[in-house]
Amino acid sequence: MPGYFKKKYVMESNTLLDKFFNAIRNGDAEKVANLIDVQPELVNVRDQRGSTPLILAAYYDALPIVKLLLENGANIDDKDYSGNTAMMGACFKGYKDVVAFLIASGANVNATNANGATALVYAATFANKEILLLLLDNNADKTIKDTRGNTALMQAKLQGLNDIAELLEN
Repeated sequence: MPGYFKKKYVMESNTLLDKFFNAIRNGDAEKVANLIDVQPELVNVRDQRGSTPLILAAYYDALPIVKLLLENGANIDDKDYSGNTAMMGACFKGYKDVVAFLIASGANVNATNANGATALVYAATFANKEILLLLLDNNADKTIKDTRGNTALMQAKLQGLNDIAELLEN
């Protein structure tokens, strides 16, 4: 019986979808491109958490794959099951180059997730000044409140991030 489960798992982990998401996680742009050539609809599929390939690529700082996916029709503002976008993932992880590219490509800097958080809230919460300034320079709305009624400024103050709070107050 144990061999059956092991064999079944191996078979499931070798599906085209698994190969595609693993190539994204590994930053293998060539393999991602080849798989998209074979099955173009992979560009906007979802994994078990609802992440799209673009969200995953942004979260793993795979800028070449982010570019490739957008060139092949990925929806820039798609959300995972928690309402997070690729922009939010890149802000959460602190990947300025990915954030800058997504902004230049037309991503919505003011999208909100299920908790009402925005990319600006993530930049403030994780004290990423460069991304925070980039978002502010690109019309991020400082007045958006999350589901608890907190703005990015309030989040920064709650965490004692005075330098971030100062940037948000100006």
